[in-house]
Amino acid sequence: MRNRWLIAAAAVAIHLSIGSVYAYSVLKNPLEAQLGWSDLTVTGSFSLAIALLGISAATFGPFVERRGPRVAASVAGVCYGCGMLLAGLACQLESIVLFYIGYGVLGGIGLGIGYIAPVSTLVRYFPDRRGLATGLAIMGFGLGALLYGPIMAWLLQGHAAIMFYVLGGWYMLVMVGVAQYLKKPADPADDPARATTARVADLEQLGVAQAVRTPRFYLLWLMLFINVACGIAIISSASPLLEDGFGMDNVAAAGIVGLMGLFNGVGRLLWASASDYLGRANTYLAFFIIQIIAFAALPSIGSLLIFQVVLFTIMTCYGGGFATVPAFIGDLFGTKQLGAIHGCILTAWSAAGISGPLLYSWLYSTTGSAELVLRIFAGAFVVAVIATMLLRYDMQRIRRRQAQEAPA
Repeated sequence: MRNRWLIAAAAVAIHLSIGSVYAYSVLKNPLEAQLGWSDLTVTGSFSLAIALLGISAATFGPFVERRGPRVAASVAGVCYGCGMLLAGLACQLESIVLFYIGYGVLGGIGLGIGYIAPVSTLVRYFPDRRGLATGLAIMGFGLGALLYGPIMAWLLQGHAAIMFYVLGGWYMLVMVGVAQYLKKPADPADDPARATTARVADLEQLGVAQAVRTPRFYLLWLMLFINVACGIAIISSASPLLEDGFGMDNVAAAGIVGLMGLFNGVGRLLWASASDYLGRANTYLAFFIIQIIAFAALPSIGSLLIFQVVLFTIMTCYGGGFATVPAFIGDLFGTKQLGAIHGCILTAWSAAGISGPLLYSWLYSTTGSAELVLRIFAGAFVVAVIATMLLRYDMQRIRRRQAQEAPA
């Protein structure tokens, strides 16, 4: 029998590797300087990778459930590692098309499969502490930039191709290696203790085709979309807000933006763990209400210290939304096809990752006021609160019906 904490460690190792995508900004200036590529060209490959993360997670979710976490995570490691190696070759040949194919397409597919493969397994091994388990793994994704960002910067002192070759090989070695320890646990029916816990937590065991026909699927999708869109918008605008509002230079503002990544990662573990005790819906309500207040107050804060505290608090809620979703899916739909359902839900990430920063920029250019834009985003969280309340009511209604139908 597998040790579930070693399963968790393997999941963290995979997510740390693919989480290095968040350190992409470290690559921008060296790629532009060494290869003469434009800012738009370099940024476009990152956007493509993030878009394909959500698309591939939804597309390959059934594959993850059918072939199991070992095969799926190995495929993710090969795709992500080869994507980096191909990006290195693209840098040598100075081929933008090859770079997009390697980093954007192949790397993005590896991101999507690698994100969901270990998480769906962890939920099954920790039916009693789903939030803690998924929080640990997804915290790794949030902290990947902190680990690999400095390594990237050091390797980029040489040619960019060297960095991609070294890390591409390393990612493949780590991800494929630890994937060999991943394995689905025994059927809950064979484990009375786990089966009892799962029956208490799950509303019902649904497949992906059944799940996407329920209102609660779309309510959860909307909740994640709003949380991610507003969070990414604040990430993309944090440096200008600090520079314009407090007169900070670019270097000092970049330091605070780097710390935001730390709170993003820590929030994933803290909020997801708290959801084991508060309940998933109550946890989402908590950080949506916090963000209504935070976004509304942010533009009028005159103290740099308080501004940073509020900014970092928003980041914990942003990360917490990602980490709590897999456990919430397990509660709502069971663990029968959790990986496939999680992949479909993650399309909200792709949509929000593209629309969030664009919406912020459009609103800012239209209104000319960051204060008004942030308060509009605060209003979006009101919609998220309503969606959460509807979802909680739906869960309570189904549980009451199940209690009435249960044999005496």
